[in-house]
Amino acid sequence: MDAERFAALTGAITSAVSSVIDGKPAAVRTALVALLAEGHLLIEDVPGVGKTMLAKALATSVDASVRRIQFTPDLLPGDVTGVSVYDPAEREFEFKAGAIFAHIVIADEINRSSPKTQSALLEAMEEGQVTVDGRTHPLPDPFLVVATQNPLEMEGTYALPEAQRDRFMMRISMGYPDAASEALMLRQRDTVNPLVALRPVVTTAEVSRMIAFARAVHISPSVEEYAVALSQATRTHPDLRLGASPRATLQLVRAAKVWAALDARNFVIPDDLIALLQPVFAHRLIPTRSVTGTRARGGTDTVAAIIDRIAATVRVPVAARS
Repeated sequence: MDAERFAALTGAITSAVSSVIDGKPAAVRTALVALLAEGHLLIEDVPGVGKTMLAKALATSVDASVRRIQFTPDLLPGDVTGVSVYDPAEREFEFKAGAIFAHIVIADEINRSSPKTQSALLEAMEEGQVTVDGRTHPLPDPFLVVATQNPLEMEGTYALPEAQRDRFMMRISMGYPDAASEALMLRQRDTVNPLVALRPVVTTAEVSRMIAFARAVHISPSVEEYAVALSQATRTHPDLRLGASPRATLQLVRAAKVWAALDARNFVIPDDLIALLQPVFAHRLIPTRSVTGTRARGGTDTVAAIIDRIAATVRVPVAARS
């Protein structure tokens, strides 16, 4: 894998997904970053804006095994991870793999299931394996979870626990399309669903090579220290009662390497970290009760605003002159 091949393959994936998702280049790029940075993606927005369509388009563009799990209140952990079933002929228990055993797993409306079922994803998302009845079963490689969730204000939703949110590398919102994109969607989808015509443009082997290529992108010690400083600033900020975890710092750097590679650079710059702060940090941070009360009274002091202030105050490393 070289830079030219990397650009060609990522361009093919972007074009394929963009042919289904109109007018959302930022969301498409972020989804691609999550795939190549070995993270997981959480898409949060109101129903009907294309959350599941984006997840399906990304999965279809890769020639890999894909499973979709519709999370509902009656979904059980065993439905996700699998169960051991007794075989009377062999007189032993046989493991029946659950829906999590795929390269790309679409967890649709993840916050409509109970916290008990949500917790079934914790080991899988962090370690790439599941343990059932004391036996560990590895998941396919590469492995990506693309989850969609509805806003918590909607009926029938359960808040994702902090540990679950921290497993997701990035969270994005689709937002409503602009008028031109929505009109184009009406014309294009009047007779056929564009997802039906979508075909894989890369193989899993090529995805693995792209992941290895992105891992090799250089990040200087000063930029690494900048990433740590950004994380530590969230942990000491007076308006936050839960800051970014060390896992968040690691995933910020991994995502920044892919971001740099997509811009045809073999090194990370501070702007890469800044561009990814909101999607990587925002869903992990919990504001204090006073900030939450301010928001309830119509204030504008949100977690996003706090992240922007942190980015503006943390000292940016300056390259030494030769």
